[in-house]
Amino acid sequence: MRVTQQMLFGTYVSNMNRSLTDLVESNIQAQTQKKINKPSDNPVGMARILDHRETLATVKQYRNNIDTAKGWLSLSDTTLNQSSTIITRAKEIAEQAASGTITADNREQLSYEARQLFQQLVSLANTEYEGKSIYAGHKVDQNAFKETLWMTTNDSNVSSQQFSIEGNTDKTIVVQFLDSGNIGAADLDYRYSKDGGKTFTTKTLTTGTNTLDFDGVTMSLETGTTVRANPLANTNDSTGTWMWVRPTAQYMGDDEDAVNIVGMNTTLAGGRTKAEGVFTNDVVVRIDSAAQLQSNISYSYSIDGGINWVEGNVKSADGIASNAVLSIPGGILTIYSNAGAGGTNQLQSNSQFIVRPDTAAINFQIQENEYVRVNDVGKDLFGGVYQAPGESAASTVFNDDSMLTGSNASSTQNLLETMGNLVAFLETNNQSGVQECLASLDKSQQYLLTKLADVGGRENRLAVADNVLSSLELNEKERISHIEDIDVGELMTQLSQQQIVYEAVLKSSSMIMKMNLLNYI
Repeated sequence: MRVTQQMLFGTYVSNMNRSLTDLVESNIQAQTQKKINKPSDNPVGMARILDHRETLATVKQYRNNIDTAKGWLSLSDTTLNQSSTIITRAKEIAEQAASGTITADNREQLSYEARQLFQQLVSLANTEYEGKSIYAGHKVDQNAFKETLWMTTNDSNVSSQQFSIEGNTDKTIVVQFLDSGNIGAADLDYRYSKDGGKTFTTKTLTTGTNTLDFDGVTMSLETGTTVRANPLANTNDSTGTWMWVRPTAQYMGDDEDAVNIVGMNTTLAGGRTKAEGVFTNDVVVRIDSAAQLQSNISYSYSIDGGINWVEGNVKSADGIASNAVLSIPGGILTIYSNAGAGGTNQLQSNSQFIVRPDTAAINFQIQENEYVRVNDVGKDLFGGVYQAPGESAASTVFNDDSMLTGSNASSTQNLLETMGNLVAFLETNNQSGVQECLASLDKSQQYLLTKLADVGGRENRLAVADNVLSSLELNEKERISHIEDIDVGELMTQLSQQQIVYEAVLKSSSMIMKMNLLNYI
């Protein structure tokens, strides 16, 4: 076979390009230390690498979430520990002031520190992490609490009624009624002191009015509230109505106390219709066919806003026309009849009931299908007073008797209310009132330490999850390295061989291409 110059040249170029391509690819692998640099290098391997990288990115995000959650909970842990320290100091003050051996001046001196401790507690209750309030629920852009005024009384007739206070005062105002009667029904004389009972100012609450004036502070009592007179000369008398206008803090954040029912295409959603249980998300309940409350009721429910429905649920006929109880995720929905109000106990087809719980939790995802709560509802930790949505007035948290003193009082875990009362009784030289605060301080501290243990439990859970994710992250990196990384020793040997081959191709091709017919003349 005749070998032409064109064939020689073509073979030379082909061999040179192939050798050069192998050498360049090895050089790229040496630069990147990766044996897979593009999908064509190993399509299956690249697919596995991308899958592992996606998992690794998810793990990194979970670990970032854990790091942020640790910041929230660590700050909460520190805050509650500091609050417990303040309670310990408040108990020391109360124990001193409860003694009969100290004077009114001594109690007044202790009151200055007690008021500072109260204000420090409010400041701790408004703690922020990265500019976000950790105790205000979802309202992270505002303080959880604000300082305000509240009233303590020895008269259960007064504490059972609503009241409101406007204005500010740096000292507790003690109020004594000089007449007995009902607010608004007749003229009632009263007197008040803004210097701890040393001096009093007497005023008259006229018929038809319900607002007491304390020169810069006003208190409106509910019309009809019964008050009792105290002898003017006996300031130690406890049979009449005494009131102390003193500091407290009002919770301004979200709560988790109520579950609201919203109805569509039905007249039975209002009134007494309610949901009971533990609901973490909205639940939409749909009536699939018209039915009476006492008969079989076919219904469906959705926990994703109506995108997907769980159908085929049936409430069996029970013959009770007044209500129907439907089982739903998280609890039960009780639909009540309004037939007694001229309504009906008939459910229409496609009627819907939306169970909408109040929410305040901020949850961070730390693993697939696993979340950790990083915040708490401030009022459920520190107490104070709170005006719930839809309510006409604020009330004390925990629904206890922190508004009462004397024989009607009981210990309370409401920390801010207890501290407010302690300040009031120290400033007004009320020894028995200070003694009552001691039991409440013990109860408040025990309750706060229980909540602190809950925070600590969540911190430990984060630590365990972080360790698990750390191991998973290391494993994913090893899997990627096994598929993707080059063996450096093997690569160096391969590079040397390819360089020798390439140089051999160049040398042999050069020698062959130099030969022509003139060499044989």
